[in-house]
Amino acid sequence: MKLQQLRYVWEVARRGMNVSAAAQSLFTSQPGISKQILQLEHELGVQIFVRSGKHLTGLTPAGEKILEAAGEVLLRVDNIRQIAQEFSSEESGSLTIATTHTQSRYVLPAVISRFVAQYPAVSLHMHQGTPLQIAEMAARGAADFAIATEAMELVGDLVMMPCYRWNRVLLLPKTHPLLEAKPVTLSDIAQYPIVTYVSGFTGRGKLDEAFRAKDLSPRVVVTAADADVIKTYVRLGVGIGIVASMAYDAAKDTDLVSLDVSHLFAYSTTRIGFRRGAFLRHYMTDFMKMFAPHLSLALVERVLESNSQHEVDQLFAQIPIPVLGNL
Repeated sequence: MKLQQLRYVWEVARRGMNVSAAAQSLFTSQPGISKQILQLEHELGVQIFVRSGKHLTGLTPAGEKILEAAGEVLLRVDNIRQIAQEFSSEESGSLTIATTHTQSRYVLPAVISRFVAQYPAVSLHMHQGTPLQIAEMAARGAADFAIATEAMELVGDLVMMPCYRWNRVLLLPKTHPLLEAKPVTLSDIAQYPIVTYVSGFTGRGKLDEAFRAKDLSPRVVVTAADADVIKTYVRLGVGIGIVASMAYDAAKDTDLVSLDVSHLFAYSTTRIGFRRGAFLRHYMTDFMKMFAPHLSLALVERVLESNSQHEVDQLFAQIPIPVLGNL
């Protein structure tokens, strides 16, 4: 059994049984991967993949167990590399962050600017996607950190820590009638067409819950994952906007008025997640502290010693999580 064979099995499964995509990702040939997988199956005496003709269609029961074990082996190998790099070159390496548009556009720039200045020899890579996509990237080791508000709890093998709490603002043209409502209510908002986030993004669930609790059926006419797109449609008069508070830029959005509606909606919490069992280099823990100052090295070490996400949640239940803007 070769380590490279396990990596091939892992990557093929990660790519949805697509051997061509796995070969492209690993910079090798499709026939080479297929040959190595067949050799491994022959050595082990079991089939790892279900086949339909020449195509892989899924994992056998044995394959599911082998894939799980292979993931653990590959994680340990990656940890060994990280440990070696930590001792051989403390100030260099790479950091891959998977996150949403809102985080990468409005929250992370200042943090990344500071991080790059402190660690110029660390190459930093960012990937954007849905919360579920970025959580899966971190869980399979394609990203060191996942940063999002929603859906990360749906993916196993992640350790998640709360970074900050935030709420929403209402975006209006300067002459909109709602500017006369003091204070604005959910019933007031429900009278107008709404432009906001697509389901599963940036705390959209909290918004829907608030309207349901009041037996209101808001008319959401446009949804988007990108707050800048939402602003565009508000400017066009399509509807009023509801966005995360950090997405309003007073210097750039001078044609819009922002109303604080945090009294109407429950706060959402943005979290950072990483694969359970991963070795965190010191610049990785420094990044976390830059992003969320309460995530001290001592606290992160306690999290790393935890046996489950439940233990992590209990730990943070005793720690006040700051509100964005008060960091």
